[in-house]
Amino acid sequence: MANRPLKLEFDGAHGARLAARLDLPAGKIRAFALFAHCFTCSKDIPAARHIAGALSAEGIAVLRFDFTGLGGSGGDFSSTGFSSNVEDLKLAADFLRQNYEAPRLLIGHSLGGAAILSVAGEIPEARAVVTIGAPSDADHVVHNFKGSVDEIRAKGAGDVDLAGRTFTIRREFLEDLEAQTVKAKAANLGKALLVMHAPLDDTVGIENATNIFVAAKHPKSFVSLDKADHLLTRSEDAAYAARVIAGWVSRYLDAETAPTASAARDGVDVVETGQGKFQSMVAVGNHRMIADEPADYGGYDSGPSPYEYLSTALGACTVMTLRMYADRKGLKVDRIGTRVLHNKVHAADCEDCSDDRKGRGGKIDRFERLITLEGELDAATRERMLEIADKCPVHRTLEAGAAVITREVEPGQ
Repeated sequence: MANRPLKLEFDGAHGARLAARLDLPAGKIRAFALFAHCFTCSKDIPAARHIAGALSAEGIAVLRFDFTGLGGSGGDFSSTGFSSNVEDLKLAADFLRQNYEAPRLLIGHSLGGAAILSVAGEIPEARAVVTIGAPSDADHVVHNFKGSVDEIRAKGAGDVDLAGRTFTIRREFLEDLEAQTVKAKAANLGKALLVMHAPLDDTVGIENATNIFVAAKHPKSFVSLDKADHLLTRSEDAAYAARVIAGWVSRYLDAETAPTASAARDGVDVVETGQGKFQSMVAVGNHRMIADEPADYGGYDSGPSPYEYLSTALGACTVMTLRMYADRKGLKVDRIGTRVLHNKVHAADCEDCSDDRKGRGGKIDRFERLITLEGELDAATRERMLEIADKCPVHRTLEAGAAVITREVEPGQ
């Protein structure tokens, strides 16, 4: 399950605002990925949507955006080139780095794959790179211009029809493409590489995949996309590609050195992402999550609210405490579950609250646990299990209250 993609914006290489979407997982974020779309395409083509959606369901957050002058982004496409696309990608990585976390997975489709290979070396946090139907030389895209190339060279610019749309291409664009050395970038990648290509791709031939794969050094992998077309227009082809990527990249994301036990648990870091009024990035050791507020409160609803995290802590602690008790006593409890409800009530109206709580007056926080115990248990044992639930450490903290000390420190401290 994944959240609905967030609509975001950031500044591109030419200063125009670039339209982006961030596909966030519904729970823990394993890593962030950056997706580069194909030439003259957009972030919203079926392949991009399907791959981003499938990866987010696997715990990988995906940022996809429209290059300058395309889709919902501002700027003039005719003034862009391959180099400006690479700069757009650098700025997209910076956007993730500054607001969430730097991308550890880079994915490029078609010419976007060539751009990803070109920029990967400048994103040190990236551990793995995926190309889908990518050309081994950026100027491979020129063959799509057909008879317009001579006119562009002679006149300095010309109109080209691509997929039923007309684009103005300048001579500088051609020269920029011809100056790129994609295979050399692949040879010096220094990151794990997955090359995906359809043998019957009639837009970018399969020999391009061979060139990239041969140029690259290990670790590298190749996966055939069988009968898929260049744009992965069939949802089943895009879904297959996403499943393969998610499975393949796990080796490189999960194999990273984990923090030491002490470092991994040395506090919880919560920092604003800058997106929306409330969205925050939560880091706990090597775990990444999003905190937010519901749309009704002005948030994106992109993650649990602070009180929902608090309820989560109570529910998780309760289940763990009951499991420890059941195992220690040898009880036949197949499964334990807890649903936690939270609301604020007037102290005097809280029938189940202690006299101490009622005596405080005003409103108090009321947490209600609905516990399920599956297994062969008699009534007395079930009653005892409910008593044990009250011994959960988080329950005791909430009941007793806690001291909260606040002080200011310098950023990064």
